[in-house]
Order: sequence, then structure tokens, then C-alpha cells
Amino acid sequence: MAHQVETMAYAGETPWHGLGIPVSADLTPEQMLVKADLNWDVDKVPAWVDYKGEVINTGKHALVRSTDSRVLTMISDDWEPVQNIEAFEFFNDFVMAGDMEMHTAGSLREGNMVWALAKVKESFSLFKGKDTVESYLLFSNPHEYGKSIDIRFTPIRVVCNNTLTLSLSQKSDMMMKMNHRRKFDADLVKKTMGIAKDKLGQYKEMAEFLSVKRYTDETVSNYLQEVFPLVTTKEKVEGEPLKMSRPAALAYDIMGTQPGAEMGEGTFWQAFNAVTYSIDHLLGHSAETRLNSSWYGTNRNKKIQALEKAVEYANVA
Repeated sequence: MAHQVETMAYAGETPWHGLGIPVSADLTPEQMLVKADLNWDVDKVPAWVDYKGEVINTGKHALVRSTDSRVLTMISDDWEPVQNIEAFEFFNDFVMAGDMEMHTAGSLREGNMVWALAKVKESFSLFKGKDTVESYLLFSNPHEYGKSIDIRFTPIRVVCNNTLTLSLSQKSDMMMKMNHRRKFDADLVKKTMGIAKDKLGQYKEMAEFLSVKRYTDETVSNYLQEVFPLVTTKEKVEGEPLKMSRPAALAYDIMGTQPGAEMGEGTFWQAFNAVTYSIDHLLGHSAETRLNSSWYGTNRNKKIQALEKAVEYANVA
């Protein structure tokens, strides 16, 4: 299987996935771009085919990377590419004002997805400051047809580096998720960045609520089975049908041993974090596949579902 991570750079402590090269924590967005080896452009060029010796214009275009002439994707004529430097310039004003600092950046799937993660200078803590959740913004710039530019609020629980990516609006409006059929307007997006503060406040309320709502053996078992349902009843251990899927059983087993398990012990905050910890750190074939799936694949949706289900169960606890 091809490597998911092509290039990556990170500032500060080694990130939860353990990938990338370390860089200084005070880099400008453009300096981070260079350190992450993302200082390349994409060119939109007409696509042709050679059919029986005749060169035919397909009416489509190819998106080609400048450094190695790799065709990243096939696109339509009205598809507007966004250069990596444009994506990183989005952070300039925030970094220069001291509101954010660049944290991680890189390329996935041989250049099809470029991202930058910036740390927002806001956080909250539970349990008298012992359990801190920091705030980040994840800017995703896909060089792939059918994918949209996406900016998401990403809270990270410090004690275990569990991540969650949440849309900056309930409906992922065009301000936060912009397709490639219009020019990227960074100023337009920046006008709505106050939503990130609101999202942090909402997440704090949910975390505080979950941290005081206790589960029983039955309710936590039901919760995990809803998050990780059995794919088939044929899954067996020593000839007996499983009561839980293997991912659910894993989350159940690490409930009391995961980092930070002592904070909110016996609550749905502990149960929810067991799900996110297992997804970020234990499930999947490698750190690369976990990173891709946690931010862009099925596991991102799984973690959002886990949060929603935890709140549902806590409401009746």
C-alpha cells in the first residue's frame, strides 16, 4: 500500500501520530510551507489522448504538479485550483497578530491533499485545570476533483492527544467549505472566524456535561456498541459470537488505562475519550492510515458520531 503521508513538518512536541520532521515553533506560514516541502504550484493544462495515432482534445484539464510533473487529478474547465501559498497566506494575519501559531503542515496521498494545522491561543480545562483541551484550525486544500477547500475547528485533548474535527457551521456553509468553481476568497472566510470561538465554547459545554454524567456497565456497553456496531454476527472468539465488535471491545478494555483515564473516571467523558483514543492511536494499520482516516476518512465521522451519542446517553444518565 502506498504511503499516505508524503511530507510533513511539525512544531513543538511530537504530534500524536509521531510523523514528520521537527521545526521551530515561531515559523511564519510561508516558512512552514517551505519546511513541509509544500512550496510547489499546480498548473491547469489541457488534457489530450492518443487514439490510434490521432491526438484528441478530451475537453478536460489535468492538474499537474510543478516540481515533478505528476498529474494530481483530472478537472473540468471551470475548476479553479488554489495554490498552496494561497492556503498558507490565509493564516498570515492571525499569526502576525499573535492569535495563532503554525503547528503542523504536510501533504497526503502524493500531493492530492495539502493541509496546515494552526494552534489558536484559546483553550479550556476540566477538573481544576488538570485536563486541558486546546483549540486548532485545520485548513485542507485538496488537489483532487470533487473535493472542497475545508476549514475546521479541531479540539485536541492534551493529556492523550485525542483529536476531533468539527465543521465551523452546522451546515458547512460556503464560507467554511468552498468548492473549486469560484475563486478562493480568504478575506471572506476570515470574516466568519469568530465562529471558531463559539465552537470552542460549545465543545466546552459538552465536555463539562459529559464529565459529570456517569455511566453504568450496561449503558457504556450499549454506547460502545452503537459507536462500533458489529459488522457481522459471524465474528467469533474461541467459537463464541462476540457481544461487542472488536473496536468496541478495545475501547472498553482501555477505558481505565488510557492517558487521562483518572479524570472523569466512570463518566461519559471517559467513555468518549476511550473511543477517540482508540481511533487515533490503536486502530488501523499504521500511524499514516490513522492520520488520514481521523481527519478525512470514516474515522472522522466516527468520532463526531461518538460525541453525539455520548451526549445522548448522558442526557438520560
